[in-house]
Amino acid sequence: MSMRVAVVGGGVIGSSIAWLAAAAGLDVRLIDPRPGSGASWVAGGMLAPITEAWPGEEALLELGSASLARWPAFAERLRAAAGRDPGLRTGGTVVAAVDAADRDELDRLAGYLGRLGREVRRLGPRELRELEPALSPSLRSGLSVPGDLAVDNRMLLAALRAASEAAGVVPVAAEARSVRSGAVELADGSAVACDVAVIAAGAWSAGLHPVLAHQVRPVKGEVLRLRARPSALPPPSRTVRGLVEGRPVYLVPRDGGGLVLGATQYEAGFDADVTVGGVRDLLHDAERLLPGVAEYALVECTAGFRPGSMDNLPLVGWLEPGVLVATGHHRNGMLLAPVTAESVLALLRGEPAPAEVSVAKPDRLVSGARCPAPDRRPRAARPV
Repeated sequence: MSMRVAVVGGGVIGSSIAWLAAAAGLDVRLIDPRPGSGASWVAGGMLAPITEAWPGEEALLELGSASLARWPAFAERLRAAAGRDPGLRTGGTVVAAVDAADRDELDRLAGYLGRLGREVRRLGPRELRELEPALSPSLRSGLSVPGDLAVDNRMLLAALRAASEAAGVVPVAAEARSVRSGAVELADGSAVACDVAVIAAGAWSAGLHPVLAHQVRPVKGEVLRLRARPSALPPPSRTVRGLVEGRPVYLVPRDGGGLVLGATQYEAGFDADVTVGGVRDLLHDAERLLPGVAEYALVECTAGFRPGSMDNLPLVGWLEPGVLVATGHHRNGMLLAPVTAESVLALLRGEPAPAEVSVAKPDRLVSGARCPAPDRRPRAARPV
């Protein structure tokens, strides 16, 4: 009998795990009342370990780079399994500085990345506009980062849903209340029996297992979706990240003249309101980078909750026999989906996870977490 796996959480991490596990022949149930409706639905979709790099977070840079290297093969396999385009964009990223202080900050970033051997090319204002003519002529400087890619998050979620269905993943449209070895307890009082449960519920993961309490928190982010009208300049062909008087902002193109705009970040619990101030600031900063954006249509304003951890690294590994965790990815859920799903599948098989993921072991933060081998013995009882 195949190992029975219950994956809690239908975002990009949980869906990627469920798909790969089912494709490997495991008996998989994906538990989520509204799969694909959380942070993964709101995300900008940047796959950007280099431009997200920060001194002191070299382990995250290495992990992100390892996952980025897996993305082309992951996307191609998903395309074949789903029969549809998962939305990977390979045009690269440019970073722009608005004023002199922003230019100095980009210079420091370029120097830091250069010392780490990362591919970054410095750009003057003219070179910036040669790459992306719609950018403002008043920008001071920029960087070209061809290796940082992007993905259309909603195309990706649709492809994962189709591939999971084809692989035999059984959806369970219910809310999980708690996870323990051998079962996922549901909010209606019933349970889904399993050999291994995987907690991949993003910002809600902390409430599902006592070992995760206070280890994962919601980090609110507001995102706007825009669309170029016929009278407006088209969106840039690449992801554009910018510093506007020290404030980060990003603009990620989509097919059909779409543009995703974001960068707000608040420690506000599960407050789902999109604030007037957040929308105002995003549009103001975007216009400093891309003046023509004022002619775009405002299509959607949404807020999502990134799952933050104490050290900005995810938690991927065993919590106890029969319970795995894959959460805490913060801003990098899209980026880290391939390496996370590959790691969880290896652990389910009783194999070691890729070496790069050792930095994400939950026992670095959670003293009660353990790293046992799974009990692969079949059980007679079926999920209820």
